[in-house]
Amino acid sequence: MKVVNHVYPKFEQLMPLAQDSTPGAIAMVNLLKFHDKAQYGDGRSENISGRDAYMRYVAEMGPIVEAAGGRFLFSGDVKGLVIGEVEELWDAVGIAEYPSRAEFQRIATSPEVQAIGVHREAGLAGQLLIMTIGEMFPPMR
Repeated sequence: MKVVNHVYPKFEQLMPLAQDSTPGAIAMVNLLKFHDKAQYGDGRSENISGRDAYMRYVAEMGPIVEAAGGRFLFSGDVKGLVIGEVEELWDAVGIAEYPSRAEFQRIATSPEVQAIGVHREAGLAGQLLIMTIGEMFPPMR
């Protein structure tokens, strides 16, 4: 299995979501790999970690997601791999819920998210973003 981290989705990965009218919420699983030190492309010299730069992005992204009817469900540090093999583990996992595919696409391409992307770009070495839908398992009691 080939694994390639990216900072942003490719056009052909993101744009079909705008035309997808399938009803229902989606959950996006973010596998995040951070730079050791933030790498701001605009030349600013911030002496912070990539994780800290990304957390600036998350702090501003939260209200945007919530205003659109979404929410952050989970975040945590990756501490080990129990099944499978990869050359290098991600640093953190985050799961966010969006009301629809089209709303996710709208948020991701909005000017307000583009404006805060500087922190995302400075912090992330790359990520995988996995879209999930529906329920596979029965609700736990």
